Amino acid sequence: MAMNKIVGLLVGLLFCWNVLADNIELNPSHPDRYVVVKGDTLWDISARFLQTPWRWPDIWQANDQIENPHLIYPGDIIELSFIDGQPRLTLKRGDGKLSPSIRRSSLEDAIPTIPIGDIAAFLNNPRVMTQEEHDAAPYVVAFDDEHILGSPGYKAYVRSLDENSEEGYSVVRQGAEFKDGETGESLGFESVFIAESTVERTGDPATVMVSKATREVLKGDRLLPAVEGPVVQNYFPRAPDSDIKGRIIAVVDGVSQIGKHNIVVIDRGQQNGVEVGHVLQIDRAGETIRDVVAGGGAEVTLPDEKAGTLMVFRVFERVSYGLVMKSRHALHLLDVVRTP
Repeated sequence: MAMNKIVGLLVGLLFCWNVLADNIELNPSHPDRYVVVKGDTLWDISARFLQTPWRWPDIWQANDQIENPHLIYPGDIIELSFIDGQPRLTLKRGDGKLSPSIRRSSLEDAIPTIPIGDIAAFLNNPRVMTQEEHDAAPYVVAFDDEHILGSPGYKAYVRSLDENSEEGYSVVRQGAEFKDGETGESLGFESVFIAESTVERTGDPATVMVSKATREVLKGDRLLPAVEGPVVQNYFPRAPDSDIKGRIIAVVDGVSQIGKHNIVVIDRGQQNGVEVGHVLQIDRAGETIRDVVAGGGAEVTLPDEKAGTLMVFRVFERVSYGLVMKSRHALHLLDVVRTP
């Protein structure tokens, strides 16, 4: 049902957004025709034609003779044409015909908007919690058979687990603190996934069985109800309607320089109007330098420079996770993100 709703939403958006686009910039090296191959993403195909790939719906020529024209498969043909001087992208099925066709392939066979594999592990985990939420969560107090650590197949004893508890829980550990890039205000903590667990017996303490651990469970680790990530096969990239400005405050895997397909955390979330699918421009933060001419310790901050693009794929109250889709230069922590 959820997938049908997503499909319906995308169909409606594509048909409704078939508008003139007099400010669309084409890629100078764009092809006139492209045959889709396995491993393509819609973003990368659009980048072959457009300077701003997320704006492909603005020039999409919906073909009502093709069922679900927003679903694109290997072998399909994308053609660039012009109507009244305005660019249009047109989809033809693999046989090149415009005649009515019924696609037998499943939704999973369609090419994704972005590389889903790069973000799959982050659709459920990690999560973001406040200190208060972390402290109030059930916690591991001991392990069976006097074990010091917990591994798959071990029993763990948990306190503060509700009698009407869920069947499955994620074991998490408090990770890095996220702070506002401008004010330093705490925005919450990353909850790092440690293991899955299944409740075997309620009470105080309750008993859970540990499974699918990414590392050993420790006393004091917290339990959160297991959740299924959002069912999203194809995101719908778009620029925010409002003026959003924030900063990159963390990067997954702790690399110092950020590039294409790195996952980053920004200090803006639902509270600031950020939504899944929002595309944000990344500006390299201008360096503050000493003005040697003015002297007297005078400093000047250089202007921010456009350096890349990211797409938001997971949103929390005050922070969001994004995938870097393009980087013209090496990106760094505290670089600015803004509405394009």
